[in-house]
Amino acid sequence: MAARTILVIEDEPDVREILIDILDAEGFEVAGAENGAAGIELAAQIHPDLILCDVMMPKVDGLGVLETLRQQETTATTPFIFLTAKATKDNVREGMNLGADDYVTKPFTRQELLAAIATRLQRRDTFAEQSRAQLEELRQVMTLTLPHEFHTPLNGIIASSQYVLDDLDDIEKDELQEFMQHINTSGRRLYRLVQNFLLRTELTVLAQDEQKLAMLRSLTLDQPAKVIHKAIQDHLRQNNWEGRAEDLDFKLADATVKIAETGLQKIAVELVDNGIKFSAPGSAVLVSGQVEGSCYCLTVTDHGEGMGADQVARVGAYQQFERRDREQQGTGLGLSLVQQLVALYGAQLHIKSDPGAGTIVQVSFALAR
Repeated sequence: MAARTILVIEDEPDVREILIDILDAEGFEVAGAENGAAGIELAAQIHPDLILCDVMMPKVDGLGVLETLRQQETTATTPFIFLTAKATKDNVREGMNLGADDYVTKPFTRQELLAAIATRLQRRDTFAEQSRAQLEELRQVMTLTLPHEFHTPLNGIIASSQYVLDDLDDIEKDELQEFMQHINTSGRRLYRLVQNFLLRTELTVLAQDEQKLAMLRSLTLDQPAKVIHKAIQDHLRQNNWEGRAEDLDFKLADATVKIAETGLQKIAVELVDNGIKFSAPGSAVLVSGQVEGSCYCLTVTDHGEGMGADQVARVGAYQQFERRDREQQGTGLGLSLVQQLVALYGAQLHIKSDPGAGTIVQVSFALAR
């Protein structure tokens, strides 16, 4: 493995040289900058694996350096450790809000410095490995699963439209309407598949951006009941499922919840879509949103096919159980997207299901303080 590069930004020459000697002895490639402005410029040139930066410096202080580097694509996620003799609670909070990873207080020992560096580099390695695994999963899906999923609705559209074109002069109105309905349904299914796949990709990328993730988790919503109800009704109408509207029983309360409106809409729609898809017409689906302790719990209960414990444990992207025995088609993206959104917003997901008895899926969001 190539040596890691560490940038040291420190205005005191003696301290800077000591740091460089310590890191050089540990096998790191080390670059030094005598002030904040020089450090910003050098970071853009060498793209270090980690940055050590003094807080109190003339011209551009450590906070200014961090704020600037976090706005640049090449250094937006680079591990950043402050070196400071002044680490008050307010200092630490301000630095952390700007995206600092750690503080090392002067005077510090060699072991303390190296331990802080090792921890941050290990965290970055773990994050990078997780990102590679997620991207590999997406690559596998694109090459193995999606071609089949795209072909199914496309074949329906092509076959139905071709039949209409071939017999346009002789086809009856009722028959024409049936084929047009089939084309419309297949088109909507294809559109939803594309949108869900694009969202899956977007969420995978978003999970790797710690700044955007922090901003996302700071969003709140005041009227979840209205948002949930409207999102589900719109979904039923768009997918020609108005006939199942009578099966839905809403028991929704309001609260101020830590989630964005779009995130709550998608979670509610996917949970209800799953409940309707795998339960028979006339079978009730309960949609509940209630405050329980410090959480707002969105719960969808159906009385459909249900899943065994092993199937619940294997809920994941692009997996649909017992597919050969079911008429329902799809990539199994619904619960997977819910899982991703739940993780992004720091919520909790619980699934209870029994074969033949139905499924209860609950998502618990933190209440805004």
